[in-house]
Amino acid sequence: MNSIKIIASGMYLPRNEIDNSYFNRKFDLDDNWIYQRTGIKKRYWAEDENMSDLAINSVKDLLNKNNVDINKIGLIIVTSIKFEDAMPGISFKIQKELNIKNCMCMDILAGCSGYINGLDIARKYIELNEVEYALVIGVEKNSKFLAKDDINTSILLGDGAGATLIGKAEDKLYAKNIESIGQQGEILTCKENEKIYMDGKKIYKFGTARVAENINNLLEKQNVNISDIKYIIPHQSNLRILQSMAEKIGATEKQMYINISNIGNTFNASIPIAISEILDKKLLNEKDKIILVGYGGGLNIGSILLEI
Repeated sequence: MNSIKIIASGMYLPRNEIDNSYFNRKFDLDDNWIYQRTGIKKRYWAEDENMSDLAINSVKDLLNKNNVDINKIGLIIVTSIKFEDAMPGISFKIQKELNIKNCMCMDILAGCSGYINGLDIARKYIELNEVEYALVIGVEKNSKFLAKDDINTSILLGDGAGATLIGKAEDKLYAKNIESIGQQGEILTCKENEKIYMDGKKIYKFGTARVAENINNLLEKQNVNISDIKYIIPHQSNLRILQSMAEKIGATEKQMYINISNIGNTFNASIPIAISEILDKKLLNEKDKIILVGYGGGLNIGSILLEI
């Protein structure tokens, strides 16, 4: 069975750290108000860095930590909820920065879980032997599209980028369950000349029951028990959502990899950032099974079950 393997990973967070005291002063909040509702203590907002800077720096972190032959990279995919520039895309800027001669580039918009879509697209190219390595990057500069006076979004969202390099593997499990629900897209939007809007109550319901159903269906189809999973690596949306999701799929606290406390909600960047942290900490062993799960704007849900 042909599949993919994660070869390397990297991440980057902007220099400008925003802790909860900023919002406590701004909105006259009690010290623990934000953390109790979101699980977030701090997030990062880019000031003098654009989205391509964040993405390129995450790739440089990947390359600095790993001995990678960049000439084997035949595909670069960048995912985000919204790009600063229409042309050239960030993937092309990464190609230029790395000076890769023979490479396909694409930037995709698939809502908050676009990284999952991007990873699955890259997997198809690899399994068809059209490329050897693929670089998939999730990047967000949410601070550019935030209404800073909107307490519902500004306390949650941060900036950052995560990069993952994947290649072909033999006899490793790979399965996915990606679905889109455009009929409900209005609960989380970022429209032309508007800021990010979210309906918190509807998103909470979607991010718990609907996403848990997606994961359970994936496990059932593959005849895999939740106890067989080393880590669930979710989009870091809100601690309460993640805790409710874990309960609904029968996962333990130890199985859920959660880093939202010190990074915030970075949409497409959250899963690859978490992957980078896990690999840096050497928390995975050969044959461990993990689930990556993204969900949000679109609406879009995607879960991937893969073997390390």
